[in-house]
Amino acid sequence: MYNDFVSFPAEGLRIGEFARRVGVSAALLRAWERRYGLLDPVRSSGGFRLYTAQDAERVGRMQQGLDQGLSAAEAARAARASARPSEGLLEDAAERLLAAVRAYDEAAVHEVLDESFAAFGLEAVLRELILPALTQVGREWEQGTLAVSQEHFASNVIRARLLSLARLWGRGGGPVAVLACAPGEQHDISLLAFGLVLRSHGWRIIFLGADTPIATLAQAAEGTGSALTVLASFDASRFEAESTRIRRLTRKLSLVLSGPGATTELCERLRVQRLDGDLIAAAHEIADRATV
Repeated sequence: MYNDFVSFPAEGLRIGEFARRVGVSAALLRAWERRYGLLDPVRSSGGFRLYTAQDAERVGRMQQGLDQGLSAAEAARAARASARPSEGLLEDAAERLLAAVRAYDEAAVHEVLDESFAAFGLEAVLRELILPALTQVGREWEQGTLAVSQEHFASNVIRARLLSLARLWGRGGGPVAVLACAPGEQHDISLLAFGLVLRSHGWRIIFLGADTPIATLAQAAEGTGSALTVLASFDASRFEAESTRIRRLTRKLSLVLSGPGATTELCERLRVQRLDGDLIAAAHEIADRATV
């Protein structure tokens, strides 16, 4: 087990120095990251991938699993499952994040995110901090305890931060996923999170974002030869309004629907697949199927 976490800089390490410290070659680390999603590097302001103390912990657990006779896939799965962040620490981060939102304090929002990404890695922060915090923001807005301006502030700052992590995510040689929100749908942060996790498995991401016409989605998917096309919405009526076009797309593309609007009943009726509600797990499942 790698125990020298205290020597890790908060911002993380580039692959060469990280490989030296954990005693695993950079080539093997990249393979574990691409095939099994073992590592969750963050992006520097210059676009470099930086690896954290939590990544080092997972590498150590991966090596333990291999020493115990597990296959690489089994060892990686066990390492990801056992390297959960401290719930208390993330609860504290969530409270600080919500306080920064209520104060319209952009610098404080980024400070919380900087510390969390460095300590816990991309997936944990998405799953345990960002998405739950945004859900809480929406809930408080609905209850009238948070102003709509604060909800917009939170969404815009966090969305911009995730987009900065997505820089150049269309490059590479992996399969292509085209991600878009249904016409009229403006909420695309969950889709961004899904794309970031899928990218960590080596996929190339074409992100069309909010309020995408179906014809535009079809053009992008066909033009890029996408292996996966995702259409997302929080509102089932947006899918209903495009039901005829969605059925046509299923004959030409590997299309899936996502978001709370993609109910089981609707997807069965339209004869289209749906992503599981846990988009992080769904990204892992898709990546695992692609490598079988």
